[in-house]
Amino acid sequence: MKNRIKLIMASLMAVSFLIPNILAESVVAEGAKLQLLSKGFSFTEGPTCDSKGNVYFTDQNLDRILKWSTDGILTVFMSPSGRANGMFMDDKDRLIACADEKNELWRISMDGTKEVLMKGTDANGKLFNGPNDVWVHPNGNYYFTDPLYRRPWWGDRTDKEMDGQHVYLLEAGKGEFPIRLTEDLKQPNGIIGTPDGKKLFVADISAGLIYRYDILSDGTLDNKELFCRGQSDGMTLDVEGNLYITNSRGVVVFDKTGKESEVIKVPEGWTANVSFGGKNHDVLFITASKGFYSIQLKHKGANATK
Repeated sequence: MKNRIKLIMASLMAVSFLIPNILAESVVAEGAKLQLLSKGFSFTEGPTCDSKGNVYFTDQNLDRILKWSTDGILTVFMSPSGRANGMFMDDKDRLIACADEKNELWRISMDGTKEVLMKGTDANGKLFNGPNDVWVHPNGNYYFTDPLYRRPWWGDRTDKEMDGQHVYLLEAGKGEFPIRLTEDLKQPNGIIGTPDGKKLFVADISAGLIYRYDILSDGTLDNKELFCRGQSDGMTLDVEGNLYITNSRGVVVFDKTGKESEVIKVPEGWTANVSFGGKNHDVLFITASKGFYSIQLKHKGANATK
């Protein structure tokens, strides 16, 4: 009997990290509900916000970047947009975009002027798989993921030239060729770092695992650890250290210890990405398939631009 009890207890402990924390306080503001802001898109992605709280997101299949202003007006910011996918706003209110059409990284000013930060090939002339999501370090460096999702606009391109799917660092002002940071991920996708520049979260979407790394003084990564389990397309953080991931369940929230705390359900087949925005940077904006949504939260986003 004692052995059976020990076995049951061991089994419960082994799976306890998979059980949502039903006692955790909700991150959603009291009385707040998910709001559909606009619909009819082809596939929404890449939300990020400027210092005023205006939110920019992509409609990749239609090759455009849209802007949702703090007063609720939707406009087209840029079209064509290089098939922009994941984006992140730097501290000078410039969009950093994964321009999937030619596997480049773009920097886009608010007047629409673009600069190609990285061409579509590495130092050996090999074509990247397709930069997917990007985060800007406080020192200006760019961290991006390079999974392979074959695109119809690539024409005859079929085989990948890279030997895998990796995470890269493009150092600001130090040339156009990035440094490979990982070798052991199946398909890195979502990426987000802490505002102090010390930690980086990377979602290995095919493995269904999310890792946390230390960012060293030279920009490279160390001390890889499993933070939580779950597929994630895009991710963001709030000031309390909660991590928000996106997948077919909607937006799944994990507390700073890596324990699942709640799910914000979204009525779409796939939820692709999230970002904080709004005048107080405490509204979560959600890109999900053909819809664009928001919900008022209790906390501000960790990476709000100053």
